[in-house]
Amino acid sequence: MLDMKNSGTRLRSTLGLAGFLLVLVTALGAQAQPPSYKIPGRHPDSKEPWDAFLGKAAHEVIGLEYRVRHPSHAVFLDPVNLYRIVKVGKLGDPERLSELVRLLRPDITDIDALVLFEIKPDNEESRLEGREQAGRYLAALNEVVTPDKKLAGGTGFEGSLFLEFENGGALWQLSWRTPEPGVTLYRWSYRRKKPGASWKERAAQKAEELPREEIEQRGELAEQAIRAAYEGGERPKGFQGQVYLSGDCR
Repeated sequence: MLDMKNSGTRLRSTLGLAGFLLVLVTALGAQAQPPSYKIPGRHPDSKEPWDAFLGKAAHEVIGLEYRVRHPSHAVFLDPVNLYRIVKVGKLGDPERLSELVRLLRPDITDIDALVLFEIKPDNEESRLEGREQAGRYLAALNEVVTPDKKLAGGTGFEGSLFLEFENGGALWQLSWRTPEPGVTLYRWSYRRKKPGASWKERAAQKAEELPREEIEQRGELAEQAIRAAYEGGERPKGFQGQVYLSGDCR
């Protein structure tokens, strides 16, 4: 009786696992486009470092800005991996990707323009890291795509956006540039308060490093305000300023 009971338990567990996997596979198969876009929020009790949080927000925002500028292109953003990019994008045979590389996730991949970008903080060490990663992604993709769909590092992608927290108050800037193919570098900066001045006048002021107290006080609000601006949602509670997206700044 004990053996039969154990056998029945194992059978139910096996069937349950099989059912879960079937649902998972079905869901993945139905996903014809990359996942919907959401910027991750930072909960007040989060232990994630603020630098990492603002870096993640910068990656998400820059990716979304690329999509805004190329509305007719099929653009994949992290966390979509190389296997999904090749398969869903019909670029070649994804099964030829090795197990070690198929789960790698480029930050931006445009399969219409056949370019990709890796996003990094604007410093030399990160630039070298971005160059190495972009090269690795391109080498892996170009091994398996068809000859007419070879990819290259993207160029010419730059821009900035500003967050004004109140009239004449703190002004944050997120800016990015692509100094070499496939490597996009970002920087957060800050302008001091100047009551009565327009945001454009204050944007012309000297850029300073974003103060730690500003990050801790307004980081969550900044992320929520940018998300609302891109998604057309309501501005977050407590945000009395404006978000000027890249199109407003050109």
